[in-house]
Amino acid sequence: MSALREGYTTGSCAAAAAKAAVWFLAEGSVAGSVEIPLPDGQRRCLPVDHVRLTEDGAEAAVRKDAGDDPDVTNAALIVAAVVWTEGCDVEFDAGEGVGTVTKPGLAIPPGGPAINPGPRRMIREAVREITSRGVRVTVSMVGGRELAVKTFNPRLGITGGLSILGTTGIVRPFSCSALRESLRCALNVAAAAGVRAPVFVPGHIGERAVRKRFRVAPEQVVEVGNEWGFALDEAARHPFAALLALGHPGKLAKLTMGGWDTHSGRSGSALPIVAQMHAAVLGRPAAEAPTVEGFFTLLGVEEKKTLGDTLAAAVRAAIQTRTDGRFEIAAVLIDLGGRILGEAGNKTAWE
Repeated sequence: MSALREGYTTGSCAAAAAKAAVWFLAEGSVAGSVEIPLPDGQRRCLPVDHVRLTEDGAEAAVRKDAGDDPDVTNAALIVAAVVWTEGCDVEFDAGEGVGTVTKPGLAIPPGGPAINPGPRRMIREAVREITSRGVRVTVSMVGGRELAVKTFNPRLGITGGLSILGTTGIVRPFSCSALRESLRCALNVAAAAGVRAPVFVPGHIGERAVRKRFRVAPEQVVEVGNEWGFALDEAARHPFAALLALGHPGKLAKLTMGGWDTHSGRSGSALPIVAQMHAAVLGRPAAEAPTVEGFFTLLGVEEKKTLGDTLAAAVRAAIQTRTDGRFEIAAVLIDLGGRILGEAGNKTAWE
């Protein structure tokens, strides 16, 4: 099987475009490509589509290359327009095709441009490699308003376009067959290395939280993406003694209703599941929120723990049933900041 080609997130494209535009504004140099720092310390060079002056600043654009991933934004043009400002901050605005947040519960407060914290850091670091002056970066995406209707953004309260995303800067292709083969290999490696208590996480946020809060070996943590059913079935073929499932309830709550493929396009929303449990354990209907994260942010400390622990127990029970009780299960739910919302089961094997 040939390796799938990686691509770049919209966040990386915005950072490269912003750096090229600021470079032109500050130095008068037109770059055919620019090198940007990634969150993990790597550096990557991205080609620049165009650089030009605007009425009060400059703009540059980078065309999104998602590699072999079926990304809705592949080939979209990401544009960064920059102008000097007073002070020394890097400010952010949403241009055409980039959405504005209108509801609480997301990583950006209502009224802010839908440029997530990870891409903001990447843009800021890329710009700071050129200048320490104050600059406003307005990010646009050609055709973003039309592309947004194919996503969950309108349902989440993001209006006017898409979000600028990316936690690592790199798009990893997640074709079903390739991902499953990778999962099978990861579990084989873990078993061969003597791991008896693996940890399953959906992605990078979960992995960071596990490594911060628990004692785990590198091969012990398995990133399963959305393939929870397949990964658990494969795990049952190995002589594991215990398994910890850790992730955001927006993903893991789906397991309690048999949603073993948690991809948003192939499974229902977790919102009704969490809302129903909220009403059952807290004795009142859940307040309206666009996301599961939003549900939890509206709760006090004790209510958050009550709902989180109850939901974690339901996730644990679902996994135990799926794996026929072959090994001890623990479940930990975290928010987008990696903070624990709820937990269930014996976690001694990882402490």
